[in-house]
Amino acid sequence: MTRAIALAKTKTRSIAALLLISLVSLLSARAIVLAGQRPTPIHAQQAQPSAGGWQFDEEQEREPGWREVVGAQAWDLGFFAAFTVLAMVSFFRKSVPLKHVTFAAAVIYLGFAKSQLISIVNIFALVDWSLPIFKYSLAWYLLATFTVLSTVLWGRLYCGRICSFGALTQLMDSVVPPKWRYDVPLEIERRASLIKYGVLGSAILYFIVTRDRLIYRYIEPFWMFSGHGSLVMWIGLAVLLVATVFVRNVYCRFLCPVGAALGLLSNLTVFRIKRWKECNTCKLCEKTCQWGAIQGPKIIKSECVRCDDCERLYLDQKKCPHWIIIRRRSDFTARPSAAPTP
Repeated sequence: MTRAIALAKTKTRSIAALLLISLVSLLSARAIVLAGQRPTPIHAQQAQPSAGGWQFDEEQEREPGWREVVGAQAWDLGFFAAFTVLAMVSFFRKSVPLKHVTFAAAVIYLGFAKSQLISIVNIFALVDWSLPIFKYSLAWYLLATFTVLSTVLWGRLYCGRICSFGALTQLMDSVVPPKWRYDVPLEIERRASLIKYGVLGSAILYFIVTRDRLIYRYIEPFWMFSGHGSLVMWIGLAVLLVATVFVRNVYCRFLCPVGAALGLLSNLTVFRIKRWKECNTCKLCEKTCQWGAIQGPKIIKSECVRCDDCERLYLDQKKCPHWIIIRRRSDFTARPSAAPTP
């Protein structure tokens, strides 16, 4: 009973954190809109030069105000807000159908429609502090802020719900026959998962030395959503997708530098997945996890993408040994004592 109460409290805190993020996002968006609607001060209006005469300043292009900037991006902001709500509802509901709807929305909206993903290029921009201009990239900054905050709060939620390429490979995983799959041995999987950290470190070092951002085309497949790539890149992508048919999420698990960066950040996760004492001996979740993120009683936070598989098992009172043991104990204590023999 105590563990059930603790689980309920954890879920309540998670929902409260979601509401806090939503409130901050709404207030930020409202502040941006209000900033764009502020009228020009009277003294500024009076200081404007009159028409006519030799007013060469009028020939210069006028910088758009906040109202125009926000208005031009209103649809992007609205669609992203709706997509974020869908992703978080599917996360908290632990619903497989809703998760698949979120995957489809990620592929169609963030992928093919917007081609807007968190990329190694953004990490390069952090290295030399050349991020996009804020007022012209509001939707991207909301995506980046959501990615960082959600990772700190719950772990690699971006990888498990938002990333278009990750969503595509997980949709593939849901339709590919299980008999086609090759389960990488656990020892090899643990070592192979370190490759993505090598890719991340090598890419950053290469950029610091050369300042060449175009290296992203050869270590990330995200360009596929824009449809622009060389013959070599398309061949590499085809090989990667074929490999994904036989090895689940091979790129996300072993090669993605963004996943490596978020994996490092996820060590700060606040709302972690709870484990029962029965998890010390039970292997049910470890066998179910498709990301190699469970090792005995321990969940590897840097590899977990909050896919919900183990959390749904935790709540399944017919499969999880924790609930089965509690039910058997309850049945035993409720059983009437045998009548004494005469």
